[in-house]
Amino acid sequence: MNKAVNDGVWSGSWVAERLGVRLEGDDELTGMLGLALRRNPKRAHLLVSNVLGKHVPQSPSVVYGAGFALGRRVRELLGAQEAARAVVLGYAETATGLGHSVADGVGLAPYLHSTRRPVAGVARAGGFEESHSHATSHLLLPEDPALLVGDGPLVLVDDEFSTGNTVLNTVRDLHERYPRRRYVVVALVDMRSAADAGRLAEFAGEIGARVDLVAAATGTVRLPEGVLEKGQELVARYEAESAGAGGLSSAAPSGPIAQFPAPPSSGAAAEANRDGNPRSSGPAAEADREGNPRSSGPAAEADREGNPRSSGGAAEVEREGNARSSGGAAEVGREGNARSSGGAAEVGREGNPRSSGPAAEADREGDPWSSGPAAEVGQDGSNPLGARGTARQAPTGPHPEDARTHPHVTRIDLHWPLGLPDGGRHGFTPAHRSHLEDALPAMTARLAEALPADARSVLVLGFEELMYAPLRLARELEQVAEGVEVRYSTTTRSPVLAVDDPGYAIRTRLVFPAHDTPADGLGERYAYNVAGAGFDAVIAVVDSVADTPELHAPDGLLARLSAHAPQVLLAVVPSYVPGPLALPERHPMLPEPLRGPAFSSYAPEEVGWLLQDLSDVTLEAPTEEREEAIQSGGAHYAESLPVEYQPSEQYQELFQAALAESATRLAQAAGAVTEIVLAERSPRPVLVSLARAGTPVGVLMRRWAQFRHGLELPHYAVSIVRGRGIDANALRWLAAHHDPRDVVFVDGWTGKGAITRELTAAIREFEASDGVTGFDPEIAVLADPGSCVRTYGTREDYLIPSACLNSTVSGLISRTVLRADLVGPNDYHGAKFYRELAGADVSVAFLDAVSARFAEVVDAVDATAKELLSGDREPTWEGWAAVERISEEYGIHDVNLVKPGVGETTRVLLRRVPWKILARAGAGADLDHVRLLAEQRGVPVEEVAELPYTCVGLIHPKYTRGATGADGRAVNL
Repeated sequence: MNKAVNDGVWSGSWVAERLGVRLEGDDELTGMLGLALRRNPKRAHLLVSNVLGKHVPQSPSVVYGAGFALGRRVRELLGAQEAARAVVLGYAETATGLGHSVADGVGLAPYLHSTRRPVAGVARAGGFEESHSHATSHLLLPEDPALLVGDGPLVLVDDEFSTGNTVLNTVRDLHERYPRRRYVVVALVDMRSAADAGRLAEFAGEIGARVDLVAAATGTVRLPEGVLEKGQELVARYEAESAGAGGLSSAAPSGPIAQFPAPPSSGAAAEANRDGNPRSSGPAAEADREGNPRSSGPAAEADREGNPRSSGGAAEVEREGNARSSGGAAEVGREGNARSSGGAAEVGREGNPRSSGPAAEADREGDPWSSGPAAEVGQDGSNPLGARGTARQAPTGPHPEDARTHPHVTRIDLHWPLGLPDGGRHGFTPAHRSHLEDALPAMTARLAEALPADARSVLVLGFEELMYAPLRLARELEQVAEGVEVRYSTTTRSPVLAVDDPGYAIRTRLVFPAHDTPADGLGERYAYNVAGAGFDAVIAVVDSVADTPELHAPDGLLARLSAHAPQVLLAVVPSYVPGPLALPERHPMLPEPLRGPAFSSYAPEEVGWLLQDLSDVTLEAPTEEREEAIQSGGAHYAESLPVEYQPSEQYQELFQAALAESATRLAQAAGAVTEIVLAERSPRPVLVSLARAGTPVGVLMRRWAQFRHGLELPHYAVSIVRGRGIDANALRWLAAHHDPRDVVFVDGWTGKGAITRELTAAIREFEASDGVTGFDPEIAVLADPGSCVRTYGTREDYLIPSACLNSTVSGLISRTVLRADLVGPNDYHGAKFYRELAGADVSVAFLDAVSARFAEVVDAVDATAKELLSGDREPTWEGWAAVERISEEYGIHDVNLVKPGVGETTRVLLRRVPWKILARAGAGADLDHVRLLAEQRGVPVEEVAELPYTCVGLIHPKYTRGATGADGRAVNL
C-alpha cells in the first residue's frame, strides 16, 4: 500500500512529531490510517481511515471493496451454512456503510446498524455506550423485533477495534437479551494494546460463547505520558489561531496542497468496470450489481464480459487506456496530463495548476476559489417523519430558498423505490439488497445526466449515518461516468481540528449547523477535506428527515459546498419509517397506584406505587448465585431479588448514630432541592420517585413543600431498570392523570450517572412510541457527587442513612422486578412488600427524624437555594470519567462493576459480590458502616489518595462461586 499519501509524507506525521504518538504494526497500517486531533475529553487523537469514506474522500470502489472483502473473510470463517444464519450489526455513525458492505460480503445476512436518531413507533431492542466517542449513546431500532433473536452468529462491525470496550459492552447487553453461541468482531484495523489483546478470549469464556476477530490490518498506538493534555492544548492553540485568521488553519503556510490519498493497492482486490478495463478496487472481493460474488483471489478476476482484471497489482488502466500508477508518484490523466498522486500539485484539464488544499485553488479558468471553513451555529427547525409504513417521498422541485441563497444547487429526483429502506437503521434484508441492486442503474443514470458536461472530478457526499446508499450510488457512478474521477466521503458530527499540512490527515473542514433536528439538540456538523479539493461538482445525498430549512440556510451545508464547487447537486433519499407491528391490546384502564398500609409501611398520602404486588412470588436468590448468573449473561439483575440483609445489632446502632449525625444535613439538602424544583420546574410539581432509593427522598421533598409552602404535592414511585428502561405503563398512567410537563423524576443520589442516561433514552423512546411529549428526563436528587444533573441539594458525597439498609428504610418494599413470565405488556413492573419485617422497619422513623429538623434549617435552605439558582450547575460528568479510569486501572474493563459514592458502595456490600472497596484517604465517620460491612464480608478496604468520591465499591469482575479477584484466584467470601 502506498504510504506516501500526502506529498510523500505520511498523513500522521504532524501529530506523531508533536505528541510522540506512534503507529506500530502491519506494513499497510500507515497507508490505511492517518492521525488528527479532536475536541474530545477522553481521547485527543483520532485515527483517520483512508478507506472508510468518512473523513477522507476516497474511491468508492476502494471503500466498498474494503468492507466486502472483510465480509468474504467472515463467510470463509463461518462456512456457508453458518453464514446463512448470521446477522450483521454495524456501529453508528462511522461504520454504518462499512457494516453494510460486510453484510454484502457475507452473503445472505440481514443487516442492522445502531443509531442516535430515535424514531417514532419503533421500540428499542437494545442500546449501549461508546466510551471514547464524541457522541456515545447508541440505540438499536429493528423494524422486526425478531431480527436479533436466534442462535446464528452475530457479526459486529466497527471501523477500528481499540480497547474493545464498545464491542464488549454491546455483546454483554445483547447476550443478556438474546444469548447465542458465536460472535464475530470485524474491523478495518485491530489497534488493541497488549493489555487489551487477551480480554476478548477472557470475555468469551465469561459468557460461554465463541468470539472471533477479523481485521484488515493489525497494530497498536503508542501513546506517551500526558498525550491527552498535550493534544488538548494543541487543539485549543490552533483553533484560536484559526479563529483569528478568519477560519483558515494557521498550522502551516498557505500554498499548494497535496492530493488526497490515491486508492490503495496493497491488500486490495481489483474490480473491472463494465468495459473490461482493469481497475484497482481495494480489498479482496466484491459483489456485482446482481449480487453475484466476484473472485477474491490475488491473481485476476473477470468482469461481466469476461475480461481479466488486476487484483492488487501496481498499475491501473484508465477508461481511455492511459496508464496510471496506483502507488507511485505520478499518473497520466484522462487527456494525458501528468498528475501527482501524492504530491503537491495537479495539472488540470487545460493544464492549469490546481491547488487541492485549503489555501487556494485554480478553477477551470484559473480563478482562485476560497477554501477556508467558516463555522456558524444553525437555526432551530423541524421536519416531521412521514406516516408509519411509508418512505416519505422526496420533493422533486427546487427548494424555495435555493435560488436565493445558492443558485447553482440542483435537486435530482432519484426515483428511489417505494418501500425500500434508506439504510440499516431498522434492518436491511437480502430482499432489500436485491431491490436496491435492481434500482441502482436507473438512479445513477439520473445523477450522471445531471452532472456538468465538463465535470472531471466529482464528490458524492453522504450524510452522517446515511453512508451505504450514497456509497452504492457513488460506486455505480464511478463505473458509468466516462472520464470522471469519483470520490466519496460523508459529513459527521465529530469535531476534528483541521491543519493545513501534508503530514496531517484533516486538511480542511467545512462547518455548518445540524439539519436533521437531532434529538440531542442542534449543534455543529462537519465535512472534512472537501474545501480546496478541486471538485467540479459535489453530489450531496441526504435523507428526507434532513431536508430541512437548516440544510438550505445561508450558513447551511449546501451554501458551504457552493463556496467550494462550481456545481452542487442534491439527492434526497426518502427516510424509511417502519410499518406498524401487531401489538397486544392494552387494557382500557391501567390499575390505580398501590398504597399503604396494604402495600408499604408509608401512609397512603405519602406515596402511590405504580407497581404490581409480587409478594406471593419467591424471587430471592443467594447473592453469590445471582452474581454468577448476572455476570455470565444468564440473567438480568432485575429478574430476581437478593436475600434481604438482616442488620446486626451493631449495624443498627451504627445506622441510628449516622441518622442522628446527618439529619440536619439531609433536611437542608431536601429543602434546597425542593426549592429549586418549585422555582425552575413547576409551581405544582408531580413528584415521581425512582423506586426504591428515590422514594424516601420523594417523601421528604413532599413533606418540605407541605411544611414551607402548604402544598400537598402528588407523589408516585415507578420502576426503572438499567438496560431495560422505565416502566412505560407507569408513564401512560401518569400522562393520563397529570400534565407530563409537571412531572419531576426524583432519585436519592447519583453515582456515575447510568440511571440519568437510562432515563433520558427511555423518555425519548416513549415519546417516539406513544407520541406523548412533555416528560423532562432531568432527575432531581438529594446528592449529586457524580455531577450528572442540574437539580440537586448538594454535590457532597456523604452518608445518606437510607442507603445503609434495604427494604426496612424504604417502606418494606423490595427493589423492582422485571421478568417476562411475571410482567406482561399491560402490567406495571413488580415488587414485593415484606410485611414480615415490620418489627425491624425504620422507614417512617427515618423520615420523621429528618423532617423534625426542617424548622431549624429554613435560613440555611434559603441561602443554599439562592446560591444554587444563581450559580453554574451544568453537569461535568466527572463521576463517569472517574469510573472509566478506575475500571481500566483495576483491570475490570466494565463500568457497570464500578459503583462510586457512599450510597452505591453500600449497595454493593448489601446486594452484590464485592471485590474490594476504595476509600478516600482521611474519610471519617461517613464510612463507619462501610468498614463494618466490609469487615463482615471479608472485603479489603484500600485507601486511595485524591479519590473524587468518598468511596467506590468494586464488584467482583470475574465472579464464579469460590473465585474472586482480577487474577481469578480463589479466596474466602
